[in-house]
Amino acid sequence: MPRRSANQLKALDLLARLKNLYPDATCSLTYDTPVQLLVATILSAQCTDERVNQVTPALFATFPDAPALAVADRQDLEELIRSTGFYRNKAKHIQGACQKIVQDFEGQVPDQMDLLLTLPGVARKTANVVLAHGYGINMGVTVDTHVKRLSNRLGLTRHQDPVKIERDLMQLIPQEDWENWSIRLIYHGRAVCSARKPLCDRCTLADLCPSAGKVIPARASKK
Repeated sequence: MPRRSANQLKALDLLARLKNLYPDATCSLTYDTPVQLLVATILSAQCTDERVNQVTPALFATFPDAPALAVADRQDLEELIRSTGFYRNKAKHIQGACQKIVQDFEGQVPDQMDLLLTLPGVARKTANVVLAHGYGINMGVTVDTHVKRLSNRLGLTRHQDPVKIERDLMQLIPQEDWENWSIRLIYHGRAVCSARKPLCDRCTLADLCPSAGKVIPARASKK
């Protein structure tokens, strides 16, 4: 077995601590099928999971599957998802993805990364979520704003590009933990390591974090 680097050992220590901190962490989105998970993940862009979960019950009651979403009236779809923000673009992506799923994949969300990436509005972040939680397949590390911020603060990457961050994390974390690493890091980002004011004095990862106590709290903008 190859000898682990110092950064790999640090990442494993962080992973163990995150598992202890958030033992029941799971995907926050509410869904019943892979296509509903796909839609909810598209809606979650620049929107909270809580807001998405408020929207999707009515959305899925009206349009429960890919065939229904593929032929939905665009204005009706937009109105149902309006409160998630960027609703016109999201509606376009959701409908385009579902039309391709119907036309090319017999109405079923594909379970392969390369095929998922052919769907409108689907990049690696969304594809990783769908594969991990819809099919139990870990093909990569989901990198959202929390994962990006914390991975840099913890010194696990120097990159800002999500694809490069994902590549770095995949070399540090065991594959079976790729997705639960992301979820637990997201939980920690929400609870402790916020963008504006990280609570370093309360953080159980602080002794492993080169940024602990060094992040200058962001000032609220003056009106």
